[in-house]
Amino acid sequence: MQNIKNIIFDYGNVIFEIDFKRTQEALSQLGITNSTEFFAHKSHHNLFNDFETGAISPAQFRTGIREAANNDQLTDEEIDGAWNSLLIGVPPGIHEVLLKVKQTYRTFLLSNNNETHYNYIVDYLKREFDMPDNSSLFEKAYYSQQMFLRKPNVEIFEQVLKENNLNPKETLFIDDSPQHIEGAKLAGLNTLLMTKHPRELEQVLIDHHIL
Repeated sequence: MQNIKNIIFDYGNVIFEIDFKRTQEALSQLGITNSTEFFAHKSHHNLFNDFETGAISPAQFRTGIREAANNDQLTDEEIDGAWNSLLIGVPPGIHEVLLKVKQTYRTFLLSNNNETHYNYIVDYLKREFDMPDNSSLFEKAYYSQQMFLRKPNVEIFEQVLKENNLNPKETLFIDDSPQHIEGAKLAGLNTLLMTKHPRELEQVLIDHHIL
């Protein structure tokens, strides 16, 4: 890590704790019988890819959930509640860790996200931390639904590198998804697979001589 000048952070389960099983269980309760295959950490139905790349609206996403559940009586609130159930929150002290990292490195956020989750997270940050969004924690935050691209596609990494004039050999990407790590490697990035709970982010950075 001696040559690292820039760090690109994933959000879910690197900074913000999420639990896929919660949404799998919630989708099952909505009537989706194969929820563990329909929505999983490593692969999922194209409905989620479309939502994360801004190809469909929240209304179209809800329609897709109703079709998968074979229940057109599901309300928007029921679907949004199930979808947002995986979002747990930011452990204490993590924002301070990110600000500490930002003092030494150029830092960025690169998150596969969607309009419904993004709105929930912004509301959460306002409510719990009195923050308007994530912008103060990074030089720039990138979200898949605003870029019309998603990880692990190499193009999303190349766009972040190009827009910020980053040398991939001097840039570290931290993510909890092995498939995203592989995409980053194709773009020439240094990578670190996050296998710890987000509450341990500072220790992970210390262990890898980043802090």
